[in-house]
Amino acid sequence: MVVEGVKTDFGPPYFRDLLHPVIAKNYGKWKYHEVVKPGVIKRVAESGDVIYVVRFGTPRLLSIYTVRELCDIADKYSDGYLRWTSRNNVEFFVTDESKIDDLINEVQERVGFPCGGTWDAVKGEYGLSNIVHTQGWIHCHTPAIDASGIVKAVMDELYEYFTDHKLPAMCRISLACCANMCGAVHASDIAIVGIHRTPPIPNDEAIRKTCEIPSTVAACPTGALKPDMKNKTIKVDVEKCMYCGNCYTMCPGMPLFDPENDGAAIMVGGKLSEARRMPELSKVVVPWVPNEPPRWPTLVKYVKQIL
Repeated sequence: MVVEGVKTDFGPPYFRDLLHPVIAKNYGKWKYHEVVKPGVIKRVAESGDVIYVVRFGTPRLLSIYTVRELCDIADKYSDGYLRWTSRNNVEFFVTDESKIDDLINEVQERVGFPCGGTWDAVKGEYGLSNIVHTQGWIHCHTPAIDASGIVKAVMDELYEYFTDHKLPAMCRISLACCANMCGAVHASDIAIVGIHRTPPIPNDEAIRKTCEIPSTVAACPTGALKPDMKNKTIKVDVEKCMYCGNCYTMCPGMPLFDPENDGAAIMVGGKLSEARRMPELSKVVVPWVPNEPPRWPTLVKYVKQIL
């Protein structure tokens, strides 16, 4: 039964309904683009319409207050339109070139986000984009490292590469807080991966009260878990365990965290495109770096040295 005037589908809206009018008008009919300066891209349509995309680096997690400030700025400079990229950069769309510098100054003064994250392939000048990352300590249940904290520390050190075109080639940095890698970071140029180095320690009391033993045992991809039916708990074969955390996903009585032994590995050379050579996954260059919150100085030093 369909009731006129009543919306029954609450899924995501059609993306074209949210496009800036200039982008919607010229969809698929762009003539060329050029990088005016780091963070500012000029796009010219076949119709002659021009729109400027102004990019800023943001954290992946933002408070509603910051989002509202950015929306207020968008109302003032970009006709109420903005978007976030897959690498956590926010972009404003400006049709009046004279507003660009005022927009950049206001964003930097009000919310402190830097303008940049672009590159100019024609000139062979490249900037570093933001780091795409997983949840880390703030939400994920099996992290070996934090995500937001490390990304903040690394990007603070690499700030000059984001705001300017100082690199000779494209480079992507990604981070996953455990080896499950829900962000597929092993396909990036530089990948930071959280590493567990010790097996889970069964909490017998918690397993008896909160866990379904057959399901937990079946969740182990290497067969490292066996039921201990006499004591109504689970045994771990340390030789088979690969520290993935699947058992903890199924059972809170199988904690995997170890502050002394958890850390990060650094991988390089990941590539998914087929340009110039075949796709390949990254290789380990630094097998383990300890957790050193809040600024992770050793990890940051290695990443900058590799870059």
